Order: sequence, then structure tokens, then C-alpha cells
Amino acid sequence: MPPRDRQPPDRTLGRDEARAFYDSFGPRQDRQAFYEDAALDRLLAEGGFESALSVAEFGCGTGRFAEILLAEKLPADAAYLGVDLSPRMVGLARRRLARFGERARVVVTDGEAVLPLADGAADRLVTNYVLDLLPRSEIGAVLAEAHRVLAPGGRLCVTGLTDGSGPLSRLVSGLWRRVQRLSPRLVGGCRPVRVSSLLDGERWRVEHAGTVVAWGVPSEVLVAARRAET
Repeated sequence: MPPRDRQPPDRTLGRDEARAFYDSFGPRQDRQAFYEDAALDRLLAEGGFESALSVAEFGCGTGRFAEILLAEKLPADAAYLGVDLSPRMVGLARRRLARFGERARVVVTDGEAVLPLADGAADRLVTNYVLDLLPRSEIGAVLAEAHRVLAPGGRLCVTGLTDGSGPLSRLVSGLWRRVQRLSPRLVGGCRPVRVSSLLDGERWRVEHAGTVVAWGVPSEVLVAARRAET
């Protein structure tokens, strides 16, 4: 049995609420770079993207991370698929990635953890600052879908808010959690979680799991390889 995530009961945004929030939030999402970029840099360093020929991103937002992947990390013949439940975010990502032509495809989804990919079709499944706004049952569904679409040895690559590891970051994560319980919308539905605690060791092999703190905000960085079926 996988270990249990010892988090308090969920109080998250529903899908319609999340779609409305992020449609409204739009390009302002990129302002979160001040605390996200340190974790994204770690993910870029640990994810082995240089050898990936097919990358899917669950919750692509404005396409900021995808642009870095396509411009700097992925092989020239690699393909990218991004999905998001916010039509505005998808529009922003499509414009941002237009220069990559057919290599990059971005589609609107209904928020279900279902990707338009065949079994074992992807080398990497990326999700940045998305699982921390989902109910734990839906996090489990995303992990199951990641396992389906990744080829054996393919990597799940995750960043998101997590619990602090030092005095300042523990204070920040504790305050963030309190605000989220009071009103999820005030923090875009996000709250600290630790995705690594939800992985089934029989299905995943953790290659990197760490916490990056920027401006007092702690972020989990997780890379896990899909184990082959036995």
C-alpha cells in the first residue's frame, strides 16, 4: 500500500470555480515566477528532458515552462502536448508557442485527468503548480493517468507548493494553509501538499525528491520513473 498523505481535509475550488478564476487571472500567473522559477530550474536540471521525444503537460497555464522546454531542453524533433481547463490560459499558451509550429499542441479540457494520448506514448508527464489545487482523490487520478501514458522508464515531473522545511518556510506554508482553508479563492485554490507521499512504490521509482525555498515559499520538486509492469 502507498503511504498516506497526512494532510487535513480538502477544501478546494470546484472545476467551474477554478476555470473562472484562472480565466480571470490570465497572464498575471507569470508574476508567480519570483517563487516558482527556482523550483522549475531544479526540475529542468533533474528531469532528463534532453532525451525526451514526447512530453505532455497537465495544466500548462500560459505555456511559460513549455517555451523553455522547446527552446532550450528538448531535442529538435520532440513533440509537446499541453492541456488546461482554462480557455484563456490555452489561448495564451498557443500564442506563446506558435513559433514552434506543429511541435507544440495545446488543448482545452474539462479538467478530468484524461489525456488524449495512447498508452505508453509519452516520455515525460509534467505538472507544475497544479496538483496542489486538486482534491487528493483527483491527485490520485492524475498519477494513475500519468502511469498510463508514460512509457516504462518515462518520468513524472512535478512541482508544487509544499510544507516548509525551515522556520520561515514553515511559517509561510502554515499561513498559506490557513488562508486556503478560510477561502480557497484567495490563493487560487492552492495549498501545500507533498505528492511524493502519494506515490505507489510498486509503480514508481523516485529519482529526485526535494524542497526548494524561494522568498520563503517552499516548493516540492519531484521526478519519478514509471516502473515496468511485472
